[in-house]
Amino acid sequence: MKVLEMDDQENVGKEKLLSRSLIFKALDDQSKSELAAFAHIKRYSAGDTIFDMGSPGQSMMAIAEGSVRVSVLTPSARDVTLSELKAGDVFGEIALLDGGERSANVKALTNCTLFVLERRSLIELLHRNPELSIRLIELLCQRVRRSDERMMEIAFLDLPARLAKALLRVTASAPGTPEKPLTKLSMSQSEIAAMIGNSRENVNRCLRKWQRSEIIDLKEGWLIIRDRSQLELLAEPD
Repeated sequence: MKVLEMDDQENVGKEKLLSRSLIFKALDDQSKSELAAFAHIKRYSAGDTIFDMGSPGQSMMAIAEGSVRVSVLTPSARDVTLSELKAGDVFGEIALLDGGERSANVKALTNCTLFVLERRSLIELLHRNPELSIRLIELLCQRVRRSDERMMEIAFLDLPARLAKALLRVTASAPGTPEKPLTKLSMSQSEIAAMIGNSRENVNRCLRKWQRSEIIDLKEGWLIIRDRSQLELLAEPD
């Protein structure tokens, strides 16, 4: 039996983490080994800032464990959540590809283990692996579409519709699914407000109104979905 050296053992561990990220499933074993050799692992605690908008961007990160929140600060100093990413997702790809500054803020929602890929090394691999380049382009398109949807909602939908859409979207995301959505959330009203670009006070008033109508319930820090069909109607106003 071959005994792995310490560096080999570390690279095997990195390859396992790398394989959890959907975008890198396009890589063959040799390419994964190459990435593992020059990438490194970083860990963050819940609440830590991973990077700020405007900071230098020389790396891309794949989430091996945990979840992060991507947000931007509006001209009115309101924090707007663009997305919440979980294990298997990657972020930081825009600054990595164009060499510019970070285009958003990223904070750890939970304790996180990240697989960090430095720009110079990944660009070399992209030149040799067109399939990975295509996967990155697809990822960027998905991110642009998702951000455009959020901005359209903020610009054109009233608060109840935006709030209903946000709750439906979050409850249908992991660990929930579209087929089996979550029935309760532990998110704070400030976090929900950031997702829809509004104030906590306005969100609270809307939720209290829905509570009186028995659409949702607020109990011991939980937001409980009682009538999902009504939320779906609120999310699609005439």
